[in-house]
Amino acid sequence: MNYFKTAILLAGMTALFMGVGYMIGGQGGMLIALVVAAGMNVFAYWNSDKMVLSMHGAQEVDERTAPELYQMVRELSQNAGLPMPRVYLMDNPQPNAFATGRNPENSAVAATTGLLQNLTHEEIAGVMAHELAHIKNRDTLIMTVTATLAGAISMLAQFGMFFGGNRNNNGLGIIGTLAMVILAPLAAMLVQMAISRSREYAADRMGGEIVGRPRYLASALGKLGQLAQRIPNQAAEANPATAHLFIVNPLSGERMDNLFSTHPAMENRIAALEELEREMGGGRSDSFAPASGRGPWG
Repeated sequence: MNYFKTAILLAGMTALFMGVGYMIGGQGGMLIALVVAAGMNVFAYWNSDKMVLSMHGAQEVDERTAPELYQMVRELSQNAGLPMPRVYLMDNPQPNAFATGRNPENSAVAATTGLLQNLTHEEIAGVMAHELAHIKNRDTLIMTVTATLAGAISMLAQFGMFFGGNRNNNGLGIIGTLAMVILAPLAAMLVQMAISRSREYAADRMGGEIVGRPRYLASALGKLGQLAQRIPNQAAEANPATAHLFIVNPLSGERMDNLFSTHPAMENRIAALEELEREMGGGRSDSFAPASGRGPWG
């Protein structure tokens, strides 16, 4: 089913590319956009994860450079029945995280330094379990490809504005160009929003099951929702098309890009996790609680 959704997404994004190409250069522009879109679809399938990680300055870590985080992800991956993903750190004060990769065998999880500094051991485990749930549900391909192509559509629309649109469309060049600049990125944003909101609830639930205590993730979300609004994420502000990848919205809300949030309401997510905690009868044992009761990163 996820492969079918991915195909529908790529087809929709390709249609957007062709529409923008037509507004820029008529039928010739549309054909060029079709070729470019086909090439980008192939490129995005194989390389979109690397592009997103690079956009956010993520650096891969291992047992030597980040032993606590790496061991935590390993244990959670075993709980989830997943192969060990690559683990990345982003030097960013905003506490946040995301997962990427075209399949569980080629996946990665990325956390910010702000996440490790502001959350407890248990809460970080809840966040990492949420990201592993995205991998297990095979959300990462469709969400990462969406981020790559949405950004490209926005850039192509701006390119059309710069060149003034198609000048041979019976006097509708200015109107068509303005509509393209506004509607093309908006359409891409709506696709992101629809995909992300439905997948976040599913990843929250599965993440709570993977970590064994849904309240760990609920507690983390409560903190992340407040801190993400106060601490800016400059990399995300520069690349708003990737916002839906993160566990909480990384954008400040000062931009037009944040008019429609790609994430569900935080109180609804927390309430669903609290209900899951009750359903699980308090969850499993505290396998991720350190003996001291404090997080290993201070």
